[in-house]
Amino acid sequence: MTNTNTTDPDAEPVPSRDASLELDSVTIQNNDGPNECAMFPRNATEMELMTNWIAAYDDAFVRLESMR
Repeated sequence: MTNTNTTDPDAEPVPSRDASLELDSVTIQNNDGPNECAMFPRNATEMELMTNWIAAYDDAFVRLESMR
């Protein structure tokens, strides 16, 4: 796993501290927009959870069979 520096386009990827990162997820059902899936490090502290998460929306997912 690598950490991409998005502020410097010429920067080399930096290896992450933990290549075996385990994620948890939660589905957030929104009444006024698409549902979303939030993924975050399993053992993150409350402070880390404020900045270490990924959100994906309904149209970001595809059926596994279509990618094989």
